[in-house]
Amino acid sequence: MNNIILSLVVFLFLAGPAPVGAEPLDPVEADSRCPVCGMFVAKYDVWITQIRYDEKVVLSFDGVKDMMAFYHSPASFGGRDQKDIKEIWVKDYYSLKWIDGRQAFFVLGSDVHGPMGHEFVPFVAKAAAEAFLIDHHGRQVMSFAEITPAQVEKLRVGNKMKNMKK
Repeated sequence: MNNIILSLVVFLFLAGPAPVGAEPLDPVEADSRCPVCGMFVAKYDVWITQIRYDEKVVLSFDGVKDMMAFYHSPASFGGRDQKDIKEIWVKDYYSLKWIDGRQAFFVLGSDVHGPMGHEFVPFVAKAAAEAFLIDHHGRQVMSFAEITPAQVEKLRVGNKMKNMKK
């Protein structure tokens, strides 16, 4: 038994550190602001999303809508190139657990609103998103890749605060 434990410890030591990020930054600092709209994101814990460029650069957003605006046009908000994004994190609406945003399913057009109005509501499972769509009068279930800049801008119209350029 001791040999197994010792072998495991040696293996983990030799394997080196965990990959960059590999999990969201949680909790978010109280003074963390959305790079798109300028809102303090920690006030809206249920809706927080994140983009991680590397171990030192993690951006937090007040919802999927602003995160997607940044994702589709990072230079517009002082960000680095989209290809440099390593991780995208959202919270499953029902469990509030962090999930990989690129693997999530999103409901568009429901009667559930985020901090700045209409929002893409994230789910870990397509079945959960479809059930939510029915219960909350949604229009569509989408994958991350299906969300277009035009859909993001349509949701953002009338709900913009100040544009935060760095």
